[in-house]
Amino acid sequence: NLKAQYDQIQEELEATVLGVLRSGNYILGKYVTELEQKIAQISGAKHGIGGANGTDALLLALWAIDVNQGDEVITTPFTFAATVEAIALRGAKPVFVDIDEETFNIDPALIEKAITPRTKAIMPVHLYGLPSHMEPIMAIAKKHGLKVIEDNAQAIGAMYRGKPTGSMGDIACTSFYPTKNLGAAGDAGMIVTSDDKLAERLRAIRAHGMRKRYYHDELGVNSRLDELQAAILTVKLPYLKGWSERRAALASLYSKHLANCPGLITPKA
Repeated sequence: NLKAQYDQIQEELEATVLGVLRSGNYILGKYVTELEQKIAQISGAKHGIGGANGTDALLLALWAIDVNQGDEVITTPFTFAATVEAIALRGAKPVFVDIDEETFNIDPALIEKAITPRTKAIMPVHLYGLPSHMEPIMAIAKKHGLKVIEDNAQAIGAMYRGKPTGSMGDIACTSFYPTKNLGAAGDAGMIVTSDDKLAERLRAIRAHGMRKRYYHDELGVNSRLDELQAAILTVKLPYLKGWSERRAALASLYSKHLANCPGLITPKA
C-alpha cells in the first residue's frame, strides 16, 4: 500500500524533496552519493553506482564485463523479463538453466552442463527475497573463469550464509521500483561491486562514457540515478528493516493459515 507508506513518512519525505528542489542541484548530488554509499554498505560491497532503473543496472553490468554479440549468459527462466531483456539487448544469448523446485531459484547442479566456449557470465536471480545458492555458483564460476552478476532486484537486505546478497558476485544489481521493499516514487536502480576498475567503468558508461567532464572515452548511455529519487530513497532506507520484518510476519500468517490448501507450493529457504 504505497499511499499508506507515504502517509507514514509524509512530513519527512516532503521536507527532503522540497530541499532538493530549492537547492537547484538535481543531477548526481549529495543524496545520490549518500545512497550509493549506504546501499553498498548494506550489500557488503565497496562501491555503489546509481542508475536510472533496475533494468539499466543489469544492462550496464553486462556492458561493464564486456558481454557482447554472440556471447552466452546463463540464467534462470523463472524471473521478470528484464533479466533476459538485458542479456538480449547486449546481443548475447540467454541460456536457461532450470530451477530448484524447493527454492524456485536457479539449480546450481545443472549450471555446469550449460557452459560452452561462448559462456561469459552467470546471472542468478534472488527471487522473492530468497537468495540463490551462491556458494556452488561461485565455485563453478571460478573453475570456468566466468563473471557472476547477482540480480538482486527482489532481495535487498537478504542474507545467504551470513553474507548479504550483493556481496558474492562480481557485480550485483537492484531495482527501486515503487513496489519493491525499498521503492522510489518512480524508476531508480543501483549497481554494487567491490572491483575498483568495474566501478570506474560503470560510472563512466552511465554518463555517456565520461570519466572527465566532456571527455568521452567510450560509448555510454544516459542512465544516472535521479537526485530526487535518491533523496526519497534516503528517507525511506531507515524504515527498510521494519518494513521487511512486517512483510515476513504477514507472510508467516499466510503460510500458517493456507498450509492445508491443496496445490499450494511454498519455496523453502
